[in-house]
Amino acid sequence: MNDSYLSDAALLALYRTLCRIRAFEDAAEEASRGGVAAFGQAAGTRANVRGPLHLSTGQEAVAAGVCAHLRAGDWLTSTHRGHGHTIAKGAKLESMMHELFGRATGFCRGKGGSMHIADFSVGMLGANGVVAAGIPIAVGAAQSMRVQGRDAMAVTFFGDGALNRGPFAEGLNWAAAFALPVLFVCEDNQWSATTRTAEMSAGEGAAARARAFGVPAVEVDGMDVVEVWRAARELVADVREGRGPRLLHARTYRFKGHVSVDPAAYRDPSELEEAMRGDPLLVARMRLAERGIAAAAVERCLQEARDEVTQALASANDAPWPSEVAAFEDVQDIGNGRWFS
Repeated sequence: MNDSYLSDAALLALYRTLCRIRAFEDAAEEASRGGVAAFGQAAGTRANVRGPLHLSTGQEAVAAGVCAHLRAGDWLTSTHRGHGHTIAKGAKLESMMHELFGRATGFCRGKGGSMHIADFSVGMLGANGVVAAGIPIAVGAAQSMRVQGRDAMAVTFFGDGALNRGPFAEGLNWAAAFALPVLFVCEDNQWSATTRTAEMSAGEGAAARARAFGVPAVEVDGMDVVEVWRAARELVADVREGRGPRLLHARTYRFKGHVSVDPAAYRDPSELEEAMRGDPLLVARMRLAERGIAAAAVERCLQEARDEVTQALASANDAPWPSEVAAFEDVQDIGNGRWFS
């Protein structure tokens, strides 16, 4: 495909985002297993993430390609597999690692953990542990933008497993009925937890269901960051110009199990092997090589990402734990309708 409309600097920036997401996920995965975290061995950083994580390894191109077109004032909702979206939207790796470590200096002061990371300063309204729950939040955010007259848009990422839940249909209908500024992004990794999505989903998929509501949709190879970038550029432009909601159906693949400690024995190893031949980082590297961009510059992106993650691990390991008093903060007294301080 001709990608001449994308500058060398822009392509390298996309690759840099892929590297940062991959480096973070690799380190977080190892940390959740109780070993010495990846890239942190030199600093003597021992893993300290409690509980399994939902990793986005293999799906980096979707987050990078879409978020490259978003502004700080745009709002985004994510899934339980939200590390990549958060990083691509501009959140700091260090604060994110602190949150995974449960430290007081994390985005949610150590209370949210991996599945509930949020950073309003960059427009990240939050990951969500409930499948499809981010969709109505993003639609509501888009509705508020309309009421306030804000020049901004909302984006909601969700997996293929969300197609069979009510919020997907409800969100599409509401957004279409009121022509709201929202982009729906189906990150189709082909697996709903441990079940192949195709075995329990009728019809032709996310794009077909969107069109049934009158929402224009585009299907794209979610393993190629340039393809995602190109499709997202057109859809985001449509939304910004007031043409109503749009949907991007990005077909990708989840390289890891449902959670970081899941060996995914239910999956045919040859299927994974085939998918990994299309690794988003490898695809991007081939595009960079075709452009004649020096291999040293490309390799530097990956090394810088690993160095950044190493520093984030060391910082998180030394960060303070929440105080005991913090356990009673941010808690609502339902009976009186007031918040404890």
